[in-house]
Amino acid sequence: MIASLGERIDMNFAFPWPYSQGEWLAWGAAIVTVLMGIAFMLFPRSSLRRAGVNVGRGEAAALGLTRSLFGGFAAGIGLSAILLAQPLLYVALGLGWALAALGRIISMLADGDNQRPGWIGLLMAVLLSFFPLAFAFGLLA
Repeated sequence: MIASLGERIDMNFAFPWPYSQGEWLAWGAAIVTVLMGIAFMLFPRSSLRRAGVNVGRGEAAALGLTRSLFGGFAAGIGLSAILLAQPLLYVALGLGWALAALGRIISMLADGDNQRPGWIGLLMAVLLSFFPLAFAFGLLA
């Protein structure tokens, strides 16, 4: 329906709470993504330190990259999945985490990053990719 000039349109927005167990798991992965993104945006040094990366004082470019890509992009894609609750957004979230897991595997093989933080990061990326993808493709109902 098209509104005429001057006619008021009421658009109510209802928060889309998850209904099924599979949707709750995908939603939980999005929440974790948003929280991690906010942590990387607000506290990049301590977030990187917890990930096993030490950044010196003069590394403004590294902190900017951390705030924008690890922080802003992650928070944005997670928040989009939470607020819009569309299956394709859960696919985007899951594919992002799946490619992060692939990057972790490549780093383990090519760079020799076989330390404990690398394995924990791989496990986390695999889990955070599995839940949204499994829900979006109907494996979790």
